[in-house]
Amino acid sequence: MRVTISREARPQAITLLAAAAISIILWFIPFAEILMYPFRIFVTFIHEGGHALAALLTGNTVQSLSVAMNASGETYTTQGGQLSQIFVASAGYIGSMAYGAFLLILIRKAVGARIVLVGSAALILALTLIYGLLKPILSLDALGGIPFTLVAGLSLTAGLALIAKYASARAAAFCVSLLAVQCVLNALLDLKTVFFLSSPFAPAVPTDALNLASITGVPALVWSVIWIAMAAGILWIAMRLYVVSRDRASQPDLPFEEPIA
Repeated sequence: MRVTISREARPQAITLLAAAAISIILWFIPFAEILMYPFRIFVTFIHEGGHALAALLTGNTVQSLSVAMNASGETYTTQGGQLSQIFVASAGYIGSMAYGAFLLILIRKAVGARIVLVGSAALILALTLIYGLLKPILSLDALGGIPFTLVAGLSLTAGLALIAKYASARAAAFCVSLLAVQCVLNALLDLKTVFFLSSPFAPAVPTDALNLASITGVPALVWSVIWIAMAAGILWIAMRLYVVSRDRASQPDLPFEEPIA
């Protein structure tokens, strides 16, 4: 059965390719990373939000969530059993990829870009105020991460809301495509970094994979490979849903129309 890009998906696919091309080109331009810095911080919020959501789903408590100026992040939760810890540790990278894939599907399903932007703004605001501000204050934990997390979260919320309100429909759609691309690309890049840091010859840098290795005894390199495979699977499914349609099964034309029931 032949597989093709569906006709109605081509304009959306062009927008997505343009967003991906711009993202990649900016990697090779000196100091251009400054332009992509807000998107990198956005992805960090999504990554840490993945840990927080996984903790809540497994009956744990989120004590704090913080984002640093260098785009790293930390989420502190209570620890459940081994399966719970595996789920929570895995939810960061997989969550970033899943959110990017979710944005791709929303675009493909013709959900309004403004709605997607407002929804993303609401998510960042909730993570910032609940887990970046209120929880650390109440638990007296990770107070040092509050200032930048608060400034970054409120700035992202305001930026997304302003784009949703004032940007043209085409610009809003491009912004959503850019968010999706950044979530996907940064998830892949972060997983690549984790893969190399999981090598026995790499410097000892704390990562989610090393945390799981200490919990389960399974080497960090194995966890990084598992996450890469999962992320690739999520991306493959999302791209199929985004741009691909199947030709109808071949069938001889009937010399009559089927009666209407």
